Amino acid sequence: MRILHLLASPFWSGPAENVALLAQAQRALGHEVTVAVDRKRRDIAAEEPAVPRFQQLGLLDEGGLTLSVKSPPWELWSDLRALRRRTVDVVHAHFTHDHLVARWGTPKGSVRIRSIHAPRSLRASLPEAAAYTVPAGHLVSKLEGRQRPVQVLPALVDPMFKPPEDRKALRRTLGLEDTHLVGMISTFQQSRRHALGVEAFAAFHRQRPEARLVLVGDGALLEATRTQVKERGLTEQVTFAGYQQGADFAKWLQALDEVWILGLGNDWSARAAAQARACSVRVVAVNEGALPELADARMEAPTVEAVVAAALSGATAGTRHPANEHIARDILALYQQATEPRR
Repeated sequence: MRILHLLASPFWSGPAENVALLAQAQRALGHEVTVAVDRKRRDIAAEEPAVPRFQQLGLLDEGGLTLSVKSPPWELWSDLRALRRRTVDVVHAHFTHDHLVARWGTPKGSVRIRSIHAPRSLRASLPEAAAYTVPAGHLVSKLEGRQRPVQVLPALVDPMFKPPEDRKALRRTLGLEDTHLVGMISTFQQSRRHALGVEAFAAFHRQRPEARLVLVGDGALLEATRTQVKERGLTEQVTFAGYQQGADFAKWLQALDEVWILGLGNDWSARAAAQARACSVRVVAVNEGALPELADARMEAPTVEAVVAAALSGATAGTRHPANEHIARDILALYQQATEPRR
């Protein structure tokens, strides 16, 4: 099967890693797979660019698509023509811009699939597709009225996320104390609720004085969070690890006892929770996206009291997350179902 993923983003963030892992798993099953990304926006110093990553993985599509929301009408028209000339079996669109391009540019004989990665994309103007994926089970019903196959696309996890061989030694190499480590591992932005996390940790620390908080990431609210930590008198108990990627990020995650995921960004598959579970790190999370399906302890409302109660509960989940190969096979089956005549 020849599969073209469309991902109109220049960033290695949000759904990009999930798309890459899905494409790799599909390729490992014997299919021809490439990923087209935004080739126009290059001034993206604040985040890691996607093009080098997809190049390194051998997945970057070189079919001439610009695929950018910043494209003027003539470039959009050029993308439509370039896509129509492609010889592929599946066009799998991931963002709204991709879906619009695919709506008018899908080659004759190809099937068009759309992945929804966040609820804001679920609107009446959503273009038609032969099948859809959503990031969490509770969103399936939102598309049932379209009378097309709908399937959950869970978070895929890179094999580097696994339990550490020696957590104590790993902590030593990272300069961390060998004590109870709580982490938050996301961009410092409003939706991730770092302010709530710091307040909750202040309350948690009063009951677990040996606990330490590790904040991994960067972003617009980093300095505001530093100030909050200082004002709460937690400077000695909080480590700012900075932005980490690849194997370095995996090491920081492996060093933790638990992560608090208090909000999601533009990828509701809750990949960070799946990565943490793969590293045998306990997950305490809010009730958003796929987090309820991945959390060991969850809270219905994002409050200090709820976070502390969930963290202190000691609850653990017995469910196992599906392997990447299993997820890829399910999505390939969805493609096949989408090609079947409607009854």
